[in-house]
Amino acid sequence: MIRVKICGIADAVGRDAALAAGADWLGFVFFALSPRAVTPAQAATLAAGWGGSRAQRVGLFVTPADEEVDAALAAARLDVLQVYASAERCLDLRQRFAVPVWQAVGVAVSADLPATAGGLDGFVIEPKPPIGAMRPGGNAVSFEYSLTRGWKAPAPWLLAGGLRPETVAGAIAASGAPAVDVSTGVESAPGHKDPALVAAFIAAARGV
Repeated sequence: MIRVKICGIADAVGRDAALAAGADWLGFVFFALSPRAVTPAQAATLAAGWGGSRAQRVGLFVTPADEEVDAALAAARLDVLQVYASAERCLDLRQRFAVPVWQAVGVAVSADLPATAGGLDGFVIEPKPPIGAMRPGGNAVSFEYSLTRGWKAPAPWLLAGGLRPETVAGAIAASGAPAVDVSTGVESAPGHKDPALVAAFIAAARGV
């Protein structure tokens, strides 16, 4: 079964929608320039409403200082760190905090795909940010999903970037992705998840 991460959870509506639809991971963004950014205290409040769900909490960080990660872990009890940084820095965080780390990797050509895991637990594969972008990540832009079709992934991975309920099935088929990650594609406005879109996205991904 395709696994699904709903990223950029910033309010109870989004959290509850993702949990009700059966998301495998919910992502909290700890990056101030994002419209989906939350503080450790806000993430703690949202994480307290998990109920009996087995969904894991993922913290997204961009070149973070140790203190930033430590504060988020202490507040929200994160299960995974998704990090925009070099492989070396990602491994340092993995060793320092003893929490699984996924490195976010921007891809434009097949040579950009990781050849080794390097001690990390997974990768989020997405398009390289457009020139002039203020934020890392997919920026709601897709890429040539077939680049990953013949890739021998050295660790578990998620496909991200430009995914929507109506495109996710085709993206999975083209890429061979075992898991997908979405944020903008299930929003009614920046930072506000639409419950109907969340449910439709997960149903479409799981229907592949």
